[in-house]
Amino acid sequence: MDTDDSALIERCRAGDIAAFEPLVEKYRQRVWRLAYNVLRDREEAWDVAQEAFIKAYQALPSFRGQSAFYTWLYRITMNVAADRARSRAAQGRAFGTERVPEEDWERVITDPNPGEASPADAASRREERRKIMQALDRLSEDHRQIIMLGDLEGLSYREIADTLEIPMGTVMSRLHNARKRLRDVLGPLLVLVMALLLGLAAPAAAQPAAGQPPAGQPPVVRFGARVLMGTDAPLPSGLRAAPADGDDRLVAFMPKLRQLFRYKEYASLERYRAEVPVGTLQSWHVPGDRTLEVLPESVSGDTVRMRVRLARGTLTELATNIQAARGSPAVIGGPRHGDGVLIIIVWANANPTRRR
Repeated sequence: MDTDDSALIERCRAGDIAAFEPLVEKYRQRVWRLAYNVLRDREEAWDVAQEAFIKAYQALPSFRGQSAFYTWLYRITMNVAADRARSRAAQGRAFGTERVPEEDWERVITDPNPGEASPADAASRREERRKIMQALDRLSEDHRQIIMLGDLEGLSYREIADTLEIPMGTVMSRLHNARKRLRDVLGPLLVLVMALLLGLAAPAAAQPAAGQPPAGQPPVVRFGARVLMGTDAPLPSGLRAAPADGDDRLVAFMPKLRQLFRYKEYASLERYRAEVPVGTLQSWHVPGDRTLEVLPESVSGDTVRMRVRLARGTLTELATNIQAARGSPAVIGGPRHGDGVLIIIVWANANPTRRR
């Protein structure tokens, strides 16, 4: 197992919640990519990724290191994504038949000179996309998983076998058959399938939206941060159990927060809001003589990438990059505070309607 991963896992087991953040940062995109290629829905993929990390954190005491951490994490992700897909089917939507939105295809298979494309060229590209989609839809769930893990993630036969908990001979057979099926259906288009899968892994490029500034000006983002304390001890005098101030988003998010951290009590300490251009650093005072800095760095679709730093004097207690979106907040486990730990929740709105 990766020695860095092993050290972080041991710190987590010893009660250092913040040690899980580097693991999330390291594998966030790869986990999301797996979920996206199963579900073909960006928001659902983020939900699955979040749930997979929560389940992985909760299951760390049972992880024995007999396989690589990311192999174990991918198995959890695949199981969560499969559960979500089955839930879809129960609602009348068959697994794997959801079409990728047209705008996502446009981002994946780009035109070198889009302004010069003829109507015939455009029609030809649409036909290629249709054939690729049909080919992927014809693969069984087992074969699609093998293609994702082998050709997208580059896992070895042994790693795929560990992830899917199947014999290595089965891996080799399924991968051969899956590639053959794609080759039979697509022929010369087969090379585009790999480009498609890799393209779907990258966050979508920022798209113009209502309320965004004119070209050449940085986009404006609206975001907020909550600082809470989680503890197993009784709350100190003067602190009220969260949520207690009518914040609907916090009310809706508390069940997930309790599932992730499993503390008996939570108290909301501070609440901050900002609406600023990308690249504008926000700094707020936090209990414990600390300073919270949040820097929105870029916008990609509905997602805002931010740099977060928590410092006490000149000592940096926490520094990480996060991604947050409307309905998909980022959660950061912070340092010790009193009889508990600080928990930071960041919400973001990449394309807010400008306030008048």
